[in-house]
Formats: sequence, C-alpha cells, structure tokens
Amino acid sequence: MTLQGGLAGALSDSALFQLVGVLRESGYRFVTVSPVTHQRVNTRPGNESAFSLAGVFGWSRPFSRQILPVGMFELMRRADALVEIGDEWKSKIRISTLDDEFFVHSAYPTISGDSVFFGPDTYRFAIAVTAHLEARKTPIRRAVDICCGAGPGAVLIAKAVPDAEVLMADINAAALRLARVNAALADVHNATPYLSNILSAVEGTFDLMVANPPYLVDPSLRAYRHGGGPLGAKLSLAIVEAAVERLAPAGTLVLYTGAAVIKGSDPFKEAAGFRLSAADLAWSYKEVDPDVFGEELETEPYRSADRIAAVVLTATRR
Repeated sequence: MTLQGGLAGALSDSALFQLVGVLRESGYRFVTVSPVTHQRVNTRPGNESAFSLAGVFGWSRPFSRQILPVGMFELMRRADALVEIGDEWKSKIRISTLDDEFFVHSAYPTISGDSVFFGPDTYRFAIAVTAHLEARKTPIRRAVDICCGAGPGAVLIAKAVPDAEVLMADINAAALRLARVNAALADVHNATPYLSNILSAVEGTFDLMVANPPYLVDPSLRAYRHGGGPLGAKLSLAIVEAAVERLAPAGTLVLYTGAAVIKGSDPFKEAAGFRLSAADLAWSYKEVDPDVFGEELETEPYRSADRIAAVVLTATRR
C-alpha cells in the first residue's frame, strides 16, 4: 500500500534513506531518553544550539547549516526534514540507534497528533521481543507488530525470521511511512505496513503478535501517547482481546505496556488476566520497571495511583 504517494514521496524517502546512510558511515549513535530527561539536558547552559550531529539528529537542537558535512543539508532539504527558526534550522526528525539498527522518528518535542514515538519504552519493548524470539521453540510463519510506530518490533522479528510474513499495523500514516523506511534501513524485505486500528484492516491468525501501545491518559489525545479509558489501559485491553480472537494454535502475544497501580492493586492485570484465563490461554505477567512517567502522578487521571509500572504480558494459545 502507498502511504506517501507519488514521485515527491518516493524522492523524500530516498533522500531520508541516504541521509541515514551518511550518518551510519560517520559513526553516529544516539540513545533516545525520556521527554523529561531530554528537556533537562537541553536546558543546560551551552546546549541552546547544536554543535554536533548528535545535537542535530538526537537532541533536536537548532543548528547552523555550517556545522553539517558537505551535502547533508541538501539531503535534509530533499527529505523534507528541515524547519527554519530565525537564523538557524532544526531537524523535523530524530534518528536513534537500537543495537546496530537505525530508526527515524519524530523530533523533540513530540507535540503533534501524528508524532512517531521512540524512547526508553522502545528499548524495553525490544528486550522483551528479543527474549521471546530467543526462547521460542515453535515456528513463526506470520507475525504482526500492533501499534508499530517506527517499526522496531517488526524489524526485530523480520530479521530473526526472514521467511516469515511480518505485518506492521498502525492508525498513524506518518508512523507507517517511517516504519517502511526503517525496515529498508535494516535491510528487511518481509515487513509490510498496514493502516489499521489494531487488526481491523488485516485478516487471518498469527503465530506471534507483539505490541507496544500508548498507555497514558493524554488530554491532547495524541495517537502515540493516549491509551484511552480512565487509566490509559483501554487500548492494551483491546489488544488482549484481539489476541484471544486471532492467535493461531501455539501462537503468542508479547505485550509491553504500562499499568497504573492503585493502593497496591493492578486493574489492568486483573482485567487482562480474567479475559485470558476465561479463553484458556496460558499467560504470565512481569513488571520490568516499577516506576515510569512519575510526573503523570501529578495529573488528575492518576491522582489515586501509587505509581505507573512498565509491564510485559505474555499469552500463548494452548
């Protein structure tokens, strides 16, 4: 399917691919931090502008075109990755590294409704997916990365199982465009983007379903951040329901998400566990970080929460 059609879209994607290639050859590396850490680092004296490629493409700081290697500014222009800010410029994209792979995603701050997320949750999600792939004993013929964003889950699966059909599903066309570019950057040829609300636009069953959905309550309803429901768990529960309906025999769901803990109890775990047990799926649940997005506890939806935990739920059809 074409997510950015026509010659202009193809040329933009080609320039973006070339841009990342130049960065790769330069030795560029960047681990994307949380928004709060990003803000703190960028507001330190001396960090007002970028003086390195990491400052331009990682920290999203304004820069003078003279600091870029010859030809890079033109590649950014062709990739539609530039915005002018007074006498300086800023990149519309960030480029992060995950092991040896490069992923293009939205620049900081991610304030628009179609921002494409990548951050600490992505790294924890990747660890969970990799652990499952390394431990799995049954074949994977068909897999899907739900709420794929920049596509890291799909890329990991497609590289590990190159003969599998891998679907990248998201409701955000901007995310699917970058997921397609990121798959090409990883030399992956068996991952296909689908504009889909969970699995609404795709058919059939899956041997592996992975998901790193939004799980917070976002007043702006940004697609990459808002999970729905009173505590942000609505979308995660919908993915659990999709797994009940669409897992193949011996198929597995690996869901990385966040769960608000209230007075020691975890409403998401209780609701998900009840549904999975009722469907006779074997499941496990593990907190991989007991305290994430602590600043959200100051907002109205979380006024009764003790904490928000990052969790991995794994469910397998018997």
